[in-house]
Amino acid sequence: MRDTFSTYHPIITFSYFCGVILFSMVLLHPVFLFVSFVAALGYALFLNGWRSLRFTFLYLIPMMVVAAAINPLFNHRGVTILGYFLDNPITLESIYFGIAVGVMFGAVILWFSCFNIIMTADKIMYIFGRLLPSISLVFSMVLRFVPKSKARLTEVIQSQSCAGRDVRSGPWGERARNGIRILSIMTSWILESSIDTSDSMKARGYGLPGRTNYSIYRFDARDKAALSILVLVLLILGVGIATKAIAVNYFPSFLATIDARFGPLLYGLYFIFCFAPLALNVWEAAKWRRLRSRI
Repeated sequence: MRDTFSTYHPIITFSYFCGVILFSMVLLHPVFLFVSFVAALGYALFLNGWRSLRFTFLYLIPMMVVAAAINPLFNHRGVTILGYFLDNPITLESIYFGIAVGVMFGAVILWFSCFNIIMTADKIMYIFGRLLPSISLVFSMVLRFVPKSKARLTEVIQSQSCAGRDVRSGPWGERARNGIRILSIMTSWILESSIDTSDSMKARGYGLPGRTNYSIYRFDARDKAALSILVLVLLILGVGIATKAIAVNYFPSFLATIDARFGPLLYGLYFIFCFAPLALNVWEAAKWRRLRSRI
């Protein structure tokens, strides 16, 4: 299924991910952390399918558990002492803070996985190509380097295996020599590819003053409305943080507070903000089914 959120202007999607990742790191309130993590997991499942769920249970959740378990061993602040480990106090507040940090890390990683899918290299180049041409080029090349190198490495391993130089079987010495040969091939390919890319961009006049840029993106009325709503939501949430309407203290004792007057508004706005990409896809799918039923 096509992702509706990715069809918006790159400035919209980039601003959204910057905002949601920033708030996921700043807002350590348990409710907001939970909303951010669930929304990021749901969007990652929509974009990557069950691979995201497998990654979450096999790698992400164990990492979160380790982060939550390690923090009380090094952070001994807090007034509620549960016991002692190597003569160091284990406090309930440090456990709460470790859990919050673990959930925060998980949410940020999931949001970055979605960012990597939605914000393609051409979108990054479009946003930063004129302001920071060299940095945007390097960033887009880095994003493209990992999948391209992985595919190239698979080809090299398969070709070397067909030639009788397999790294997965045989004596250790022979496997090591085959691995070094594959590493040499990959190093040569990376250097040649970088030279070709550099010559190609230089021939196209990349970075020269007055160079025009072709773009397929147009900032239409839908994007203007989305940007206005996004800026308004970010401002309201920012004011909520600045005025301590959303506040949480883990030390010396745990205390999570939210303003009674603006609490429901902040909860609702953050929920809508985090689940907006999924809501757009659900709305588009329902709209498509309704149109098909009229045929």
